[in-house]
Amino acid sequence: MSLPAPRPISVAELDLDAPDGGGPALRPAPGGPPVVPGDVYALVRLRGRPVATVVGAYAAGDDPAEVLAALARRRLADAGPPRTDAERLAASRQDRHPTEPVPRTVSRADGRTATAPRRTPGPDGHPAATAPGPTDPAPHLSVVLATRERPRSLARALDSLLVQDHPDHELIVVDNAPRTSGTHDLVTRQYAGRVRYVREDTPGLAVAHNTGLAAARGAVVAFTDDDVIADPHWLTALAEPFAADPGLGCVTGLILPARLRTPAQILLESHGGFAKGFAPRLYDPARPPADEPLFPFTAGGFGSGANMAFRAEALRRAGGFDPATGTGTPAKGGDDLYAFVAVLTAGFRLRYTADALVWHHHRDTWQDLRNQAYGYGAGLTAYLTATLVRSPRLLPALLARLPRGLAYARTMTARRGGTEEAASGSVPGEHRAHHHPWPAALSRLERRGMLYGPIGYAKARIRTRRGKATP
Repeated sequence: MSLPAPRPISVAELDLDAPDGGGPALRPAPGGPPVVPGDVYALVRLRGRPVATVVGAYAAGDDPAEVLAALARRRLADAGPPRTDAERLAASRQDRHPTEPVPRTVSRADGRTATAPRRTPGPDGHPAATAPGPTDPAPHLSVVLATRERPRSLARALDSLLVQDHPDHELIVVDNAPRTSGTHDLVTRQYAGRVRYVREDTPGLAVAHNTGLAAARGAVVAFTDDDVIADPHWLTALAEPFAADPGLGCVTGLILPARLRTPAQILLESHGGFAKGFAPRLYDPARPPADEPLFPFTAGGFGSGANMAFRAEALRRAGGFDPATGTGTPAKGGDDLYAFVAVLTAGFRLRYTADALVWHHHRDTWQDLRNQAYGYGAGLTAYLTATLVRSPRLLPALLARLPRGLAYARTMTARRGGTEEAASGSVPGEHRAHHHPWPAALSRLERRGMLYGPIGYAKARIRTRRGKATP
């Protein structure tokens, strides 16, 4: 089946309250082309904070900012008055856990019970692992960016990281299994004195991330990819939750498309892309969310590797990334998912916030999308295999969730239909709107990848033990 052929879509940012006090302001997404008449996908900001996305169309002669602002105001009015992350998290907690005090025994993520320490309310109304003192200053932060033979996109990512508003951070580029000197030359010449260069000859994203973690000096280590452009506030938004909550081990953030110009990019974003929405979430292994019965094994819902940060101590205590996972290994992926679950099962909390934003350059071709579908399936089951191999105590909890997990997997890899508008080349719509049909061929590839994942992980683990590089 061929891809649908929707029109290219402009990607933009819409400020509903312009800094100059005027009307709404519209500008292209960072690094993107100018907005042109036709379909527009816009991030909506309110007082600078990301709050929603809207999709609309305007004609030549229209004011695109006013057209999209009208859509955005209706969207926000339907959602109710905007609230801060703290207010949303507090309300979410009361919905899921309306009674207090915290029980003396709690269910753990591994299915066992444990005695809960007496805990005082932490930030956002959620109980902290330890009683927090005054809010700490912004922590020193390290940014690790693993790359392989993509100096052009790397330069674009580094330029965005060098204008961050976080006051205290370092940048580390890990050159993973390089075949040329392109990355080394770029970093040591164009970014000399501003970016640290580290070489890792063993292929694999998890190996590269572990190398970056070992080199990092920061109390918090953030990870991103060479195909993103980071919002100037990205690092500050990732760091702030760690300063406020000493029991927090990981923070993930919002990933939006930098461009929507090809059918593959539009189809991917129509079915969710990498975004996790705008509502903040706090995941606590001592108090599993009632609305996620598969917790913590649905790690794909926590975030993605292009936008994640860890308390360095927590990630190291959890054993870091499994070197037999990730792009560049036979496992194909799953390194980020493994790390999320490892930190949670080590007793730390994980928080998602849309305030930490990066713009991702989706792959543009049909073959890229095929590779992604297969890799997602393989990475999912590879990470589950890695989790059980390295933490066999989690097996009972996983087996208890297996029936629901299989049903969930069938749903996620089903051929997802589209609306009538898709047939005429409509726009993707809001997150997970499914306005374009997901081809059956991609569903089959996802499932084939899921069957392959444990085999790929076993191959990667053997090669890792033997010290052999993967192709």
